[in-house]
Amino acid sequence: MTITISQQAFWDLFVSTSELENNGNIRKSQISKCWSIFDTIYQFPQELGIGLWGEIELRDGLYLAISEHQLHNDLIIKLPERQHPLEYSFYLTQSHQSRYFSKHSGQNVLWGSGLAPKERFQSFKSEKIIDINVHMEPELFCLFMGKENNQLPQELTHLVRKPHQQYYSFSGKNTPAMEVALQQILNCPYQGMMKRMYLESKVLELMVLLVEEDLAASQGKSDTFSLKPDDVERIHYAKEILVRNLDNPPALMELSRQVGLNDCTLKRGFRLIFGTTVFGYLHHHRLEQARKLLIAGETNISLAARSVGFTSRSYFATAFRKKFGINPKEFLLANSRSSMKINELIG
Repeated sequence: MTITISQQAFWDLFVSTSELENNGNIRKSQISKCWSIFDTIYQFPQELGIGLWGEIELRDGLYLAISEHQLHNDLIIKLPERQHPLEYSFYLTQSHQSRYFSKHSGQNVLWGSGLAPKERFQSFKSEKIIDINVHMEPELFCLFMGKENNQLPQELTHLVRKPHQQYYSFSGKNTPAMEVALQQILNCPYQGMMKRMYLESKVLELMVLLVEEDLAASQGKSDTFSLKPDDVERIHYAKEILVRNLDNPPALMELSRQVGLNDCTLKRGFRLIFGTTVFGYLHHHRLEQARKLLIAGETNISLAARSVGFTSRSYFATAFRKKFGINPKEFLLANSRSSMKINELIG
């Protein structure tokens, strides 16, 4: 079953959690501590799914929003023709589609300012979806770039178009640097003004990384190295070998031998497909698996570290903090305090 709804009708269904607190339908203590960074928190429309949506104004013209929800059915939102600010979104789970693009977990899209056409945005019934979204007024973008009156360098003018010009969009894969910044946002360790400063620094870091990727693509700087279909299969097989052997992975030459590629093709192909080095991917996956073990609450920090191949607890703690913006002990404590699932929070 697919539900189709207008954008206005969709937003009309949202209810502020403060309203729910006032009428007794929800208690403040039921809202997970991790949502305390937001100025406003809304309950996702119960007619459509379960979850929360939060927004914070970091400064005039700069907004950060995070949505964490699960749909009951496939959903199509009809969007009218509209004026559009600069915007960028990161999709951390499942998929979204519109008239112009299709996005999946681990991908992002950057929109410039200008005129957005009528379009249909589709989300699918799925597991939990997490979207991180930033809105930035074009005047603020120009100020950040050190330019007033929208006088941007020629290579950036496509990002700030006139109100009658259709907006620009560019989609790509989340890089490891982007993933780190996203996890740091999700695990913001500060409150008050320090919270806003920290979050603003992270959304600006993401903007820099996205614009850098966009410029590289437009200037033809992306890697021209190409792979045969058989090579692609072999590189995916190499990834599977690494994932199966987190605690004792093969050396690069041995991995190359197992999949039938020379080490140069494996290294270049791995970066082309996964956006990182072979052992950069291994490091990233180890930390992700350790995080999942800690969330499950079935192990302690030392066991989680050892089970994914970290022999030094101190090195694991340093790597974990660098990736997620919080050390394992603090993460474990925060998770134990907010282990209630979303449907239990708003039920």
